Amino acid sequence: MNTRDDQNRPRILVVEDEAALAMLLAYNLEAEGYHVDRCDRGDEAEMLLAENPPDLVILDWMLPGVSGIEICRRLRARDATRALPVIMLTARGEEGERIRGLSVGADDYVVKPFSVPELMARVRALLRRASPERIAGRLTAGEIELDRETRRVRRAGREIHLGPTEFRLLDYLLEKPGRIFTRAQLLDAVWGMSAEIDERTVDVHVGRLRRALSRGREIDPIRTVRGAGYGFDEMFGRAQAKA
Repeated sequence: MNTRDDQNRPRILVVEDEAALAMLLAYNLEAEGYHVDRCDRGDEAEMLLAENPPDLVILDWMLPGVSGIEICRRLRARDATRALPVIMLTARGEEGERIRGLSVGADDYVVKPFSVPELMARVRALLRRASPERIAGRLTAGEIELDRETRRVRRAGREIHLGPTEFRLLDYLLEKPGRIFTRAQLLDAVWGMSAEIDERTVDVHVGRLRRALSRGREIDPIRTVRGAGYGFDEMFGRAQAKA
């Protein structure tokens, strides 16, 4: 089973003065397995970055104290943080503003409101590029193998064809074996909070994922906890080894 110990978890600093958005980002990043630090002022962020630089910064453009654009400029001027991955968050969607954000050294630029799954994908891509050894490109459990780079899934060498949603769902569950997620949590993580779909949609896609993963008498790796939700069975790999 693929797990990530605390010492090897990438650290992400979220600098955002909108409390609800900062909480949303921290919740989703922690669910992805990252260690998250938060602050809501630019001057406080400056101190945190100088004391202990993280692996990636999610930085709001407009901040009290020091602006995000100025923080990014200063990060790029220092040897210790010149290569630190930075994702800039902003409500400014005009082309000129995007160019300005990228010109001061931001690696990526995300306009609010944004899709949480898309932001998580951008975080993974930046971390993989900056420190490929820190982010698993492949998740395995028993006979099941998911390759994030090629977007392929296999079970006992057999190619399993999944739609984009089922792939994201398996990736999310397989990253956190044993943890049970409510339908609402899965909707937020896989579809994004802005998705205007019913929670029962999760049941449909879990059913499709199950049918794709298991044939005949093969063990079903997806757990259903009545009244709670779904998770990837942490005993799946061990149960197969004993069989």
